[in-house]
Amino acid sequence: MGSLSNGNTYAACVTPEERVGELRRLFGKAQDDPLRVVGVGAGAWGSVFVAMLQDAYETIPNLVQVRIWRRPGKELDRPSAQHLFDVINAREDVLRRLIRNCAYLKYVEARLGDRVLFADEILRDGFCINMLDTPLCPLKVVTNLQEAVWDADIVINGLPSTETRRVFEEIGRYWRERRTMPIVISLAKGVEAALLPVPHVVTPTQMIQQAAKIPAINVLYLGGPNIAAEVYNKEYANARICGSEKWTKPLAKFLRHHHFVVWDNCDLVTHEMMGGLKNVYAIGAGMVAALTNESATSKAVYFAHCVSEMIYITHLLAEEPERLAGPLLADTYVTLLKGRNAWYGQKIGSGELKPDMGVNIKGKGMIQGVSAVEAFHELLRQPSLSVTHPDGIRTVAPVELCPILIILYRILIKRL
Repeated sequence: MGSLSNGNTYAACVTPEERVGELRRLFGKAQDDPLRVVGVGAGAWGSVFVAMLQDAYETIPNLVQVRIWRRPGKELDRPSAQHLFDVINAREDVLRRLIRNCAYLKYVEARLGDRVLFADEILRDGFCINMLDTPLCPLKVVTNLQEAVWDADIVINGLPSTETRRVFEEIGRYWRERRTMPIVISLAKGVEAALLPVPHVVTPTQMIQQAAKIPAINVLYLGGPNIAAEVYNKEYANARICGSEKWTKPLAKFLRHHHFVVWDNCDLVTHEMMGGLKNVYAIGAGMVAALTNESATSKAVYFAHCVSEMIYITHLLAEEPERLAGPLLADTYVTLLKGRNAWYGQKIGSGELKPDMGVNIKGKGMIQGVSAVEAFHELLRQPSLSVTHPDGIRTVAPVELCPILIILYRILIKRL
């Protein structure tokens, strides 16, 4: 179980300067050298996370500098531009800000079809293409990856797990000449299946270590429970920063706000694996909700069974897993209740979407649970992991004891 990092200390550390002080000392920062924080990837949670840091430390740019990288060239389609225009005009504070910054006219032109807007362009004004209904603060956006990361002290991985390895291989090339490596905080939820030398999962933090050639102590994981739009709207939320104690405690203090409580925890593997599993079973939760007309009883039965499978898989694949309680259970609950993977499952269950339509959904981003279904199924069907069947007579591959995972695999991957 984690601890609420420095709860009493935080009560006294009310200023941004005090919250960042310990972290700056660990990095050996000179007085005129800002702590450089860079988000990599600008999906909903990645953008919100960076925006919260920008909001928290914008008054001390000499001590903390916050930026975000996203790929250039992604166009906003006409219906989305029209919807964004309506969002802007419904929020007087946002409208006034855009007018004051001479940025409103381009949204009028896009609404009329006279101009094309791009995702990196609107992000500078505080709009995430995957979350248009929740305006953020304006962000400092960089579209050149090397420029964004080469001198970063802290990198926030907001990429989907399916893109993490490839992007961090490129980042690793830019870091080869560095004398000291940055800290990476991964927000990604998902896994890869590796079969050699023995079957095992590869989590996003492990992908980052392998791809960027960065020490394990420098890579951490941050998990929920949280829903991006709700967190930015200052609804009470908490999170866990998992990894080396050298970094988790000062980072928890740095990331914590009055409405966003951050716990520190040393069990990175269990928390990250559960982060991948919850997205798998959230898709199933959405299907159950759609197929039973939101039956509370049916959803409760599904919750009981899926939690049992998640615990079984975690205990099978992690050496000393933490028990599913507290924040871990809450993270699972909120993901099954609400989020893009549960939404995707509902659309599949109602027939509004088909598995062959792809997993990169307009306005939602990447549905990471689908690739995790395939990875966990591939891993758990390996004969070398065989376990004794409950009948005590035969041995079976572990996947045979995970009926929900089997059904999700047949629907989403085999498309039967």
